[in-house]
Amino acid sequence: MPVEAPAVLEWPEAVKAEVAEAISHYPVKRSAVLPLLWIAQRTWGWLPPAAMQLVARTLELNEPEVFGVATFYTMFNLQPVGRHHLQVCMTLSCSLMGADRLFKHLEHKLGIGHGETTADGRFTLRRVECLAACGGGPCMQVGLDYYEDLDETKVDAILEKLK
Repeated sequence: MPVEAPAVLEWPEAVKAEVAEAISHYPVKRSAVLPLLWIAQRTWGWLPPAAMQLVARTLELNEPEVFGVATFYTMFNLQPVGRHHLQVCMTLSCSLMGADRLFKHLEHKLGIGHGETTADGRFTLRRVECLAACGGGPCMQVGLDYYEDLDETKVDAILEKLK
């Protein structure tokens, strides 16, 4: 499901006040990079290069500074993702509790691999590093929701709810 990335973006009128509000919370403008990346991702569904350039222009930063922040965190999508972004934690605690087995189950169930999106655009599946839920592994993040202590049955129930 290729999506054409726009060459240049501007903040839509609907979010300009939110952008200004986010910046106003910081004594140094550049400190608002995370909130503005969140706003951009929510606005466009992912962070195309033009969105990161817009954040850089807005905060008077260099583009590589914004790109560095966006690539550091797994919460930012640098490519288009499906309506439901499934991120399975593969760090030690979750791996010991069966994360690899769950990931293979999801691959089989959805017919896609790591970083791929289903043909209908509904699900994107990714392996990620620590989701900071080490006491509840294996865990998976779907959008902004966390699911812990997972097994195949629980994962199937989650997928059913998301359809």
